[in-house]
Amino acid sequence: MAEDDISPVRRPRGWALGEAAREDLELMGVAELQERIEALEAEIARTRAQIERKQAGRAAADSIFTRRA
Repeated sequence: MAEDDISPVRRPRGWALGEAAREDLELMGVAELQERIEALEAEIARTRAQIERKQAGRAAADSIFTRRA
């Protein structure tokens, strides 16, 4: 069987977050921990921006389809 025949493993949503939460922080140095915090803060900002986009889209749809009295 060729390697091309193997389909990639599909991981469930949130898998990477779960893996990050299980990492042993004791093994990391201060600089690594600071980099980790920066990466997590960037992901939080990205997630908040997505929430805002979804809320704006929902508000726009509601304004179109909501009956006005």
